[in-house]
Amino acid sequence: MSEPELLQIGEVSARTELSIKTIRHYDDVGLVVPSARSAGGFRLYTGDDVARLIAIRRMKPLGFSLQEMRDLLAALHTLDDAGADAAERARAVDYLAKCHRRAAEAQATLAKHLGYARELTEQLARHTPR
Repeated sequence: MSEPELLQIGEVSARTELSIKTIRHYDDVGLVVPSARSAGGFRLYTGDDVARLIAIRRMKPLGFSLQEMRDLLAALHTLDDAGADAAERARAVDYLAKCHRRAAEAQATLAKHLGYARELTEQLARHTPR
């Protein structure tokens, strides 16, 4: 089996569209800890780390707290863990269902607000010289 590709923080920033400062903050609070460090001490990330960061990027604008992000990531990890017992899996499924409902509600709210923004820009466009 080959070694996973290790990415430096700048590459991770480009792939996730998160700032380097934000990625470092998520490391500091324990949301995404780099999988390795270079000989010089630089953070190195795997594809799984990038996937966690993208999940966090999706949760943040929906108002999930850092603890809720931790809990959601833990639930996802539990479901990916073949060794997790039935009770752990059931708790993870319940939590994911709760998060799914919350994300769907946030999506509906954002769609409504996007509609308002479209209406306003159309109204303003009628009064803006070209």
